[in-house]
Amino acid sequence: MFQKVLASFGSGGARIDARLVDRSVTPGRPLRGEVLLLGGEVDQEINALSVTLLARVDVPGTDKTEDLSFGSQQLVGSETIRPGQEVRIPFEMPLPWETPVSSVFGKPLAGIAVGLQTNLDLSATVTDPQDVDSAAIEPLPAQKRILDAFARIGFTFTGAALERGRINGALQQLPFFQEIRFAPSPRFAPVFTSVAVTFLSSPAETQVVLEVTKRVRVSKTGGFGGRGQEFLGLFKLDHAAIERVKWEPQIEGWLHEMAKPRGIFD
Repeated sequence: MFQKVLASFGSGGARIDARLVDRSVTPGRPLRGEVLLLGGEVDQEINALSVTLLARVDVPGTDKTEDLSFGSQQLVGSETIRPGQEVRIPFEMPLPWETPVSSVFGKPLAGIAVGLQTNLDLSATVTDPQDVDSAAIEPLPAQKRILDAFARIGFTFTGAALERGRINGALQQLPFFQEIRFAPSPRFAPVFTSVAVTFLSSPAETQVVLEVTKRVRVSKTGGFGGRGQEFLGLFKLDHAAIERVKWEPQIEGWLHEMAKPRGIFD
């Protein structure tokens, strides 16, 4: 009886250990793994065993972050796990096409936290076991080509972030979006202070959203400088045409359009 009481508080109870099979994966592909379910010292009733995709996102207007779910899958329903029993449960978790990039060429992308949380729901317990594993999400070929083009034209990566919310005018499925941020090349530095790239992908195409912060030429109180103004541009990229386009001049063309003055204070 005492063992059952201890198990209800997590001591000597069932445990889980999730392991991802793939070292890296791209959006739109399944994330494959295995959950090892280990029985404790007493029989325990399982209500459910599930895996959930999580992303840590910034909350606009605050300095807070929150973990948002963007997909889940139940692996086991009502079962009984016996003392010392070991059960291996393989899974394939579909990744949405808008899954944020967390790794580029095998290197973690600073500022991005994306992972898989495994949850074991046990009957008559105070605490339920959890296991969280970070996932290495590499860019799609189209995304990688755009990032490479920015580097080739002299832009420097400065960081990345996930932000809760939606982008006006864009087709967006997830409740958050990723920004990959660059400092402008010397050619664009007189006009822009920063450029942020967001990818919103689907099976056939990727929407490339550019957010540029432009230097203010004339402030309303007179003089030059002042705080920057932000502008958005959205361009569509056909996955089938990725190798047929010279992306360096294409991106520079997009940026030149966004650099054009739009008024006396721009």
